[in-house]
Amino acid sequence: MTKIDIGISESNREQAAEGLKRLLADSYTLYLQTHNFHWNVVGPRFRELHLMFEEHYTELATAVDDIAERIRTLDVAAPGTYKEFARLSSIEEVDGVPDAEVMVDLLTKGHEQVVRTSRDVLKLAQEADDESTASLVSDRMRIHEKTAWMLRALNK
Repeated sequence: MTKIDIGISESNREQAAEGLKRLLADSYTLYLQTHNFHWNVVGPRFRELHLMFEEHYTELATAVDDIAERIRTLDVAAPGTYKEFARLSSIEEVDGVPDAEVMVDLLTKGHEQVVRTSRDVLKLAQEADDESTASLVSDRMRIHEKTAWMLRALNK
């Protein structure tokens, strides 16, 4: 393969990619958790939450692909195993099936964690003068902030 020359040094590309790996792991873990809750939610708000969770995991499925492809664009291998995601993710796994209110709370916290991870990665991208990564991460932050707000509103 031809040597990559996109105006970002190899060390800066690797630094941005390492941050993106953490964002990918958090996003994939949140995707899996959201999909699990979509399948298992019960109660009087079943339909509302079932459909909302489907919207969220569908959006996250696109996001993980975008993040992984950005990592590859930086000429770094993207993580792709549960083992790697578990090691890299800041979002904890959930045992069992919580009730609907707890699901909403856990997903809110998960989206807020993705925002915090995004903020860290954004700083790395800005330091590396990597506008494409910064743009991607900024867009992810906006989506997760809005989703967390909407989830918080459900349990008020």
